[in-house]
Amino acid sequence: METRKTTLESLDPLLQLNWKRTIYFYHEGTKMRKRKFRHNSMRHTNRIILALIIFVFPFMWGCGGNSDEHSIVEKSVSHSTTPAYGDIIVEGSIGDASNLIPILSTDATSHGISSLIFNGLVKYDKDLNIVGDLAESWDISDDGLILTFHLRKGVKWHDGYPFTADDVLFTYQLTVDPKTPTAYAGDFLKVKRAEVIDSHTFRVTYDKPFAPALTSWSASILPRHLLDGKEITKSPLARHPIGTGPYIFKEWIPGQKIVLVSNPDYFEGRPYIDGYIMRIIPDMATMFLELRAKGIDRMNLTPLQYTRQTENNLFRKNFNKYRYLSFAYTYLGYNLENPFFKDKRVRQAISYAINKEEIIKGIMLGLGRAATGPFKPGTWAYNPNVKKYPYNPEKAKKLLSDAGWRDTDGDGILDKDSNPFIFEIITNQGNEVRAKCAEIIQRRLADIGIKVKIRIIEWAAFVNDFINKRRFDATILGWTITLDPDLYDVWHSSKTKPGELNFISYKNEEVDALLEKGRSTFDRAERKRCYDRIQEILAEDQPYTFLYVPDSLPIVSSRFKGIKPAPLGIGYNFIKWYVPVGEQKYVMTK
Repeated sequence: METRKTTLESLDPLLQLNWKRTIYFYHEGTKMRKRKFRHNSMRHTNRIILALIIFVFPFMWGCGGNSDEHSIVEKSVSHSTTPAYGDIIVEGSIGDASNLIPILSTDATSHGISSLIFNGLVKYDKDLNIVGDLAESWDISDDGLILTFHLRKGVKWHDGYPFTADDVLFTYQLTVDPKTPTAYAGDFLKVKRAEVIDSHTFRVTYDKPFAPALTSWSASILPRHLLDGKEITKSPLARHPIGTGPYIFKEWIPGQKIVLVSNPDYFEGRPYIDGYIMRIIPDMATMFLELRAKGIDRMNLTPLQYTRQTENNLFRKNFNKYRYLSFAYTYLGYNLENPFFKDKRVRQAISYAINKEEIIKGIMLGLGRAATGPFKPGTWAYNPNVKKYPYNPEKAKKLLSDAGWRDTDGDGILDKDSNPFIFEIITNQGNEVRAKCAEIIQRRLADIGIKVKIRIIEWAAFVNDFINKRRFDATILGWTITLDPDLYDVWHSSKTKPGELNFISYKNEEVDALLEKGRSTFDRAERKRCYDRIQEILAEDQPYTFLYVPDSLPIVSSRFKGIKPAPLGIGYNFIKWYVPVGEQKYVMTK
């Protein structure tokens, strides 16, 4: 039976939105004692192939600590399709986490795991409506300046300590504390006053309208009783987090795996799936071999794997794969403190010299589309009428010449003031699409007299030692596209300190003013005018060469049921995913 495949481009534009935190799952090295299934049992196992429209992991999951030791053993097969508790989902990832305290990490892997561990006050439901998470409900004053949250009662941290409004106030105070090295203080600095009304009521007051106010409280709430009076950068929670969510932290072996077990006392109900394992497998080819051997249950496929290597009976029988235009974009970002890139004519020239269609057709195999800015095509904030950069090497050469770059010594490399135009592009290990993209860019820039070196770096070192410390000339990376179009943390000139998200050091006074205006009004039409203009400026300045919006190409074992696609994706109901007893494969044992 074929899996139904529908791209989001054919659906309502709202379906093309995504939540701020997208999860990437990985793991390796968990001890597995396997027992072979009997042939007849396998042949008679009831398999249901689910026809899914979209597959997204914008999970707001949680987890905490557990001192019990577990191992994994394979179960024998019986026959049932009734939702049942049990089994373990194993995800494959090219990169490890770096820090599991959410306000201290900026990489997607860390946020993916920590969002399995912690809850916010609010979250998005499957239809993109804001609903309660740790907050049962809230009141908003008529002028939109006061939010009063009514918190769930009876919620406990994974160590048994009760969750209260004091935890929320503490998290706010910790986030805005200048001594906390976080990239996420901006939203909370808009708060004029935060106060605990009682143990389960929390109130914040703003001095002027702040459009992302409510959604900003989706940020993970941290345990006061474990962090108060401690130096957060030295907290053991970075390696052994304790939260309020559906999964409890078990262990983290760096470079190998992170293991979680289900929380039997979760306030929304015990998850059906007993365990979650993230295997770190830095090489995509190796990960694919693990998938083929059923050593992992899910990974994100490369275009080649999606179009060719999984088109056979083995994968059709045992896995479901999906395709949709992702909630992200990939870009070539320039370190604007580097003298080579201070002149926008140089950045424009590089954009003209790069053939985006060559990348999409040759590397992506057509599974993506050209990006023109930081918003996803089809969303309400997207501006299609910005300056474009079609492949035009002659125009690129002229712009470089106008900027003073010429080959004065005849060696084939442009130079200026006796400095040859040679720079390095860095990207992360394990993402072969980005690596091949760098090679195409290298070749195209050589055609116009620019020599490019390529450096591939292991993920944790890439983030911590190069990106966060601004030790790069240019980088190929990607951003997740958020539901709210607020771009403040990535593009405002105040967000350029080490560890913050404007790591290319972009500064534009008009963009700063528009970012502030866009987040200071509830009028959607006014916000759109702000973001339309921001996109026009970014298209002109080219601090990034916006490369492409890729199709997401996840694949998941067909034994997982209960997946119900919706505008938000499928991750919203992960605690309701299950494996029928007759198809369960592993059991976590103490």
